Order: sequence, then C-alpha cells, then structure tokens
Amino acid sequence: MKNLQEKYNVFEAALEIPEPWYVFHHELAKEENTLHIYLEYRSGAEFSCPNCGASGCKVHDIQDQDRTWRHLDFWQYQTLLHARMPRVKCESCGKIRTVKVDWARPKAGFSLLFEYHVLSLMAEMPVAAVARKVGEHDTRLWRVFKHYVNKAVEKIDVFNLKGVAMDETSRTKGHQYVTLFVDTETKQVIFVTTGKGADVLQEFCQFLDHKGVSRSQIKDFCCDMSPSFISGIEENFPEASITFDKFHVMKMVNEALDKVRREEQATQPKLKNSRYIWLKNQENLTEKQKTKYAKLKDMDLATGRAYRMKLSLQNMFTRSPIISEMYFEEWYSWAIRSQLEPMIKLAQSLKKHKDGILRWFETKMTNGLLEGVNSLVQAAKRKARGYRSPENFIAMIYATVNKLDLIMES
Repeated sequence: MKNLQEKYNVFEAALEIPEPWYVFHHELAKEENTLHIYLEYRSGAEFSCPNCGASGCKVHDIQDQDRTWRHLDFWQYQTLLHARMPRVKCESCGKIRTVKVDWARPKAGFSLLFEYHVLSLMAEMPVAAVARKVGEHDTRLWRVFKHYVNKAVEKIDVFNLKGVAMDETSRTKGHQYVTLFVDTETKQVIFVTTGKGADVLQEFCQFLDHKGVSRSQIKDFCCDMSPSFISGIEENFPEASITFDKFHVMKMVNEALDKVRREEQATQPKLKNSRYIWLKNQENLTEKQKTKYAKLKDMDLATGRAYRMKLSLQNMFTRSPIISEMYFEEWYSWAIRSQLEPMIKLAQSLKKHKDGILRWFETKMTNGLLEGVNSLVQAAKRKARGYRSPENFIAMIYATVNKLDLIMES
C-alpha cells in the first residue's frame, strides 16, 4: 500500500493535480497503448462556486458519468484522466453548478498542459502534421487553437489607434480573399475579415464599436485605389483622409509601361526578353541586363519614353512636399501628351486620385509594412494547409503575424 501511494504521489506531482483532488487508481491498457488515471476528491472537500466565485461550497451531488481529458503522454503511453465531477450548491447565489477543475478548461476534452503542448507545435508545424504527431483529430485541435487565439485577439489594444493600413490577400484559388487592417504605429494586425469589398469597412466599424473606439478617432487610411475600399472608407469614416499607397501607384505605372513594351515588341524584336529591364530599378539590374539596357536606351523606342515617365514619377516621391503638386501636374501633362495609350489612361486614373497620392507627403503612410506581413500570411497558409476554412486561416494569421502569446491562463 505504501509503494502504491508513493506511485500515486508521483502521478499527482507530475500531473500537477491540486488539493482536494488526488489519484486513487490507474490502469495500464498495453494493448491500447493507453494509461488511464482516475482522480477523486477528498471526503468533506469544499469548492469555490463556479457561478459567483464564493468559497466554501459543499458538494450537492455527483455526475453519474466520468469526465475524460487527454493529457500529456506518460512515457510511450497516451494518457487519459478520468473523474466524476461534483456539483455544489452555493449559499451566496443559490445556484447549483458543476465545479471547475484546475487542470482543464470547462467543457474541454484536453488538459491545459496538453493544450499548451499542442499550441507550441502548431506555432511551428502545419496543423495536419501536429494532428498526426499527437494522435488527435485536427478539428479538435483547431477548436483549441481558435479558443486561445480569440482570447489573445480580445487583448489587442486599439485605444490609441489613429492610422490604419488595409489590404486584401488571397485565401485560396478562385478569388477568395481576406482583408487585413494594420495599425500603422504598432505594425500589428488588429482586424482580419473575409472578402475585399466595401462591406469589410462596415465589419471594421463593428470591431471598433466592440472595442469602444470611436470611428472619428481614425484620422488616416492607407490603401490601394480599389473603388470598394475608397467608397467604404468615405461612407463609414467621413472624417478620415486616404493616402494611396505609393507602391501601388508605381505598380500601376509598371503595368502601363509593360503594356507599351508588349505592343511595341511586335515591330521591335530587340525588345524581346527585356521585360524586367524596364520593371526593375537600375541598381537592381544584373550585368547582363545592364548591357542590354545600354543598347536599348539610345534607340528611339516608345518603351524608352514610357520608362523615362516611370522614373520621373518615381522621383517625385523624393522631392520636397512644397513642389509635389506642381511636379505631379507637369508629369500629368507630359504623360497625357505622350500619344502612348497605356500611359494616357494611367495618367487619367492617377489624376482622379491626385489628392490621395499627394497625401503621402504629409502622412508618409505606405502599405510597405504589409509586404512583410504578407510573407507571414503565406507562412500561415502553409500551417493551415488542407484545413483552410476562413475562420481557421484568420486565426492562423493573427497567431503568425502578431506572434501572439497563446500560452496563458484560461
């Protein structure tokens, strides 16, 4: 009996089972590779009320069936904890409730230590691989993961939020998107939702309402020239200004430039295989590309003219804010008279959005930080692969991008 009690004391210490609970029995089912450990509470034990927290509640009755929790493995054996759960009647609130245990969350099928182990694995491995490693169904692991992510997301602080960068990213093939909202000051993802239309701004408003943050507190948005983003911001945040991402502006310029090159290539064979010469910055060209550019630049090419327009507009962002509007208007006049249809259409589009483009000189806001975020989003995709429901993908984005500390008290 003494040796048996010593063995149970070891189990209790390893399991971190607190008083008044103790290990009273165990069974080793070798054929199932499973260790069953049975817990009981001491006679006369008193508990805290699960409803109001009052202490000293006596046991009212006991549930007929055992509750079971998956725990960390003991040696090579999968370990299950079993306990019949008492209910207490509280003298303070008059409620009869099942007690809470220290080793697991209410209604959870895993112990806290097992959940923490799973979370540490999910931070490094795809969920399917974690499920195989621990021998559990992936849907159960996702529920655990999302529980802790949601608790961590609730703690995201937006009290001082003033500027927001927003962008969409593809979730799966078939034009399925999620939109991310990032605090430009803290560089933290504060909200993620499905879709990429004007409706995402309404959902962002609901998020702010939930956090108790006034919409009027948001002074600046940074985004691309998506009409739905623009209309959503103007409708829901009429007091906020929009800064159009300068990297998106230059992406539009590169797209127009490449259209000019492709049209001209039909009559100028030397332009073949030169696409990246015109799209790259000069300092990023390889030696071979520099040689080819040196041969092309002195030719009277429409592509060359479009390229010089690109460099000129790119140079605008290095100039003084005082001359930015005059600089833009001169560039617009040049482009509109260029007789290059792609550049003319580009200039007309940029003219419509001139205020938001020039707003950059005041805010210096860009979605450049979202480029780094996007690489982490791709990592989140890999971790969620095979089970990429919108909710799972969003949870993985929060955890991966914000590096949330998911190991916390439940």
